[in-house]
Amino acid sequence: MAEELRSEEVSVGDYHYFTIHDPKERVICAASFRERVLHHAIINVCDDVFERYQIFDSFACRVGKGQTAALARSQHFARRNTWYLKMDVHKYFDSIDHSVLMGLLARLFKDAPLLRLFEKIVDSYETTLGRGISIGNLTSQYFANYYLGVLDHFIKERLKVVGYVRYMDDMVCFSKSREELKAVESEIVSFASTCLNLEFNCSLRNRTAHGFPFLGFRVHPNKLRLLQKTKRRFLTKIRAASPQATEALLAFVCQAETHSWRKQIFYPKGAFPLVRTE
Repeated sequence: MAEELRSEEVSVGDYHYFTIHDPKERVICAASFRERVLHHAIINVCDDVFERYQIFDSFACRVGKGQTAALARSQHFARRNTWYLKMDVHKYFDSIDHSVLMGLLARLFKDAPLLRLFEKIVDSYETTLGRGISIGNLTSQYFANYYLGVLDHFIKERLKVVGYVRYMDDMVCFSKSREELKAVESEIVSFASTCLNLEFNCSLRNRTAHGFPFLGFRVHPNKLRLLQKTKRRFLTKIRAASPQATEALLAFVCQAETHSWRKQIFYPKGAFPLVRTE
C-alpha cells in the first residue's frame, strides 16, 4: 500500500453494504480491511489539523468530547439560559456536497497528493449525483464533523452565540431571549443553504426548564431523563446483549434518572429478572 500511495494508484471503493434500524433505517457502508487501514493511516496524520479547526463546544470524533461531555455542556448552558433552539440536518451524511467538501478541505490542507486522495475517497460513494458520504468509514466521520465546523465558526464568530453545543449534526443554541433565537435560526438556515447546500429538519424552540431532546435524552438544567424511544431501544437491545454489551448499555442509561425504571425492568415483582446482572 505504501508504494501505491506514493504512486497515487491506491484503489478505494471496496465496500460492503448493509442496513440497520437504530433507531431509523440507515445504510452502512463498511470498507474492506485494507481500506480501513488506509483510513486510519490518513487520520493518524491529519487528526491534529482537523482538531485545530474545531471550536471548543463541538463534540464527536474528538478525544474527551463524547456524548457524556456533550450532555454535561448542554446542561451547563441550560442552567444559564431561559430558552433553547434545537436543530438537526435533514439526512446529513446523504446530503454532503462533494464539491463543497473538497473546497473546504482545500482550505485546510495544502498537500496536492493528499487532496487527490481525499477526492478519490469522497467520490467513491454517493447517494445522489455529487452528494453523500458513507456512514461507517473513519474518514467520513472526520469529513462530516469538519463540514459543519464551518457553520460552528459562523455561529460563534458572526452570530456571537455564546451558548452553543453541537454533536455531529445535532445542535442546540441557548439564549435568554426567544426572539434572539428566532433570528439566529433564520441566519443558520440561510448560511447552511447558501454555503453548505444543507437543509434542516423542523426545529424546536422552547424554555430550557421544559427540557429538550438531545442524544437520546431529555436534557433539563439539573437532570437527565431517557426519551421513550431510547427506553424502547434499550429493551430491544438488552434482551440479546452479551455481558460486555449489557455493561455498556447500562452505563448509557445510568446517566439519566432511571433507578426506578431499571428496577422494574430487571427485577419485576413476582417474576424472574429480565437480565441476569451477576
